[in-house]
Order: sequence, then C-alpha cells, then structure tokens
Amino acid sequence: MSNAPNPDNCATLSMGTQPINTDDMTTGKNQKLSRKEIVREIFAGSRATIPMIVGAIPFGIIFGTLAEQSGLSPLGAIAMSVFVFAGSSQFIALGLLAAGTGPLIIIATTFIVNLRHLLYSAALVDDVKHLSGPWRTLIAFGLTDESFATIADKIRKSDDLWRKKYVQWFYLGSFSTMYGNWILCTVIGITLGELFPDIGNWGLDFAMSATFIGMVLPYLTTRPMLACVLVAGAMSLGTADMPHKLGLMVSALSALSVGLSYHLISRNKKQ
Repeated sequence: MSNAPNPDNCATLSMGTQPINTDDMTTGKNQKLSRKEIVREIFAGSRATIPMIVGAIPFGIIFGTLAEQSGLSPLGAIAMSVFVFAGSSQFIALGLLAAGTGPLIIIATTFIVNLRHLLYSAALVDDVKHLSGPWRTLIAFGLTDESFATIADKIRKSDDLWRKKYVQWFYLGSFSTMYGNWILCTVIGITLGELFPDIGNWGLDFAMSATFIGMVLPYLTTRPMLACVLVAGAMSLGTADMPHKLGLMVSALSALSVGLSYHLISRNKKQ
C-alpha cells in the first residue's frame, strides 16, 4: 500500500516536525514578519512618497505663514497640523477664521471638503479589511491625497500575498513621511511668516497643483479613466462658484458616475 498522501485530504505539508498550513502560504496570514522585512517596507513606503513631498513642502510652508495673519496663534497652527492633518481643509479653515465665521460653519465646510476621502476609503476597503481596528484607524487618519496615490499605485502593481503581509507597513512609511513633513513645514512657515510677511503672494502654491497633475497622469491608461478626468475638470470649472466648496463633491460624483458607466458599458460590449 502506498504511503503517498492524498492531496485532496491533506490540509498541511510537513517540514521536519512542524506542519505548515497551505492556506497561510497562499494568503500570508499568521506569518510573523522579521524586523528586517518590516523596516524594508517602511522605507519603501517612505521612498515612494518623497516625490509627492516636493509639492507638499511649499503648501505646508504657506499654511504656516498665513496662520498668524488669519488670527491663529503659532501653537494653534501647529496643533491643527498635528490633529487635523488635511491641507485643503486647514486653508479653508484659515479663511473662515479670518472672516470671523462661527465654529459650526467651519466644521461643516471642512467636513464637506473632506468628503472626497470617502472615495479613497471605498477604493482601499478590500485591501485593508483584514487589518485590525487600530491599523484601520491609523490609515483613516493619515489618508491624504498623496498617501492614497502612493499606496494605491503600489497595490495596483503588487500581488495578493504582498497586500496580506506588507500593506500596513508600506502605508506606515508613506504616512510617517507625509505627516512629519507637514508638521515640519508648518513650523518653517510660521518662522518665515515673521521674516517675510508677503510670502503667501509668491505663488508657491502652484507646486501643489503640479503634484496633483503628476498623481493623476499614471492612471490615464484607459478610456473610462480619461473620461472621468475630463468630466472632473470640466465640472470643477463650472461649479467653482458654488458655496462651501460644494463644487468639489459635485465634480467628483459626476466624474465617478461617468467613469463607472463608461467602464460598465465597455465591459458589457465585450461579453
């Protein structure tokens, strides 16, 4: 009688005296990572985010320079960068503070502006749902435009095993780099604002626009994506005068609807 195991009945492979679950080999679960692997992925995430920082640096500096002019103390500006960590919302909050707007309006307006992050979360939910609650909380807090672009591009180029084992460490590197840079630039901006009061008029904010363009270009590989970007651009211009930055959400939802519809129509035609 043969001693060869029946593959239909085997759940494990033997290596010495310790069984290895074949499902774990496929998904990457229950495999303890070495410190070297963790550090490698953290640095990889940090390196991948560095090009995005080029545009974020002047953006953060300008925020710091405008904070005191808008009636926010230096400590308050630093605290906002530490606890809010949302560039566009922080700028909007400064403008509303300078206009003497009440706190409820400020909170509501910045909430609307940040609704675009719901789209980011929806795009990543399948890739992080296996992580623990604390990890998902950290990812939710640090999900900036730049970090989303970085992690989404990495996931797109990686296999399922990498996602199961390394995605949180790669993200940690990306988040830490962006977070540290934003706080540091806020401090630099506060310092420079006292030395150069008119630095906000130097046009440094163009770097952020260039960064966003660079983030989008790699994804323009299909017609649905191209249609999505064109609709978003056209709608953002047409809705620029809407109050409380509502045009951003109108543009995003319109572009998403067009892009998804185009994708579904194209897929049905191929079937």
